Amino acid sequence: MEYEALNFESKLALFDEQWAPKVIAEMNDYQFKVVKIKGDFVWHDHKDTDETFIVLDGKLRIDFRDGHVTLSKGEMYVVPKGKEHKPFAEEEVKILLIEPRGVLNTGHEGGDRTAQNDIWI
Repeated sequence: MEYEALNFESKLALFDEQWAPKVIAEMNDYQFKVVKIKGDFVWHDHKDTDETFIVLDGKLRIDFRDGHVTLSKGEMYVVPKGKEHKPFAEEEVKILLIEPRGVLNTGHEGGDRTAQNDIWI
């Protein structure tokens, strides 16, 4: 068996799309997804699960109806299940998301930014 580490920079270099999470690994029923974002997202929540944001590069703001949290490279935040939120990035940010398999990136809101399928890279 060959053992190989996953490299975030190498995986992120494989695509240019914004707001299009790509699965890079799974652990039990959880997926690890890399994504590039820039601009404003949609208000949404995940009724049945928490969502973890880890900033690999750049600066991310996660807005809540009653405030916000700002994350820089090397920082993470766990959005509690059911908490409405809206990610925002003034400049491109590279993120690692950790969430259960099958969770839509826009929660129940849907819309044109909803990732349609799990795309592995």
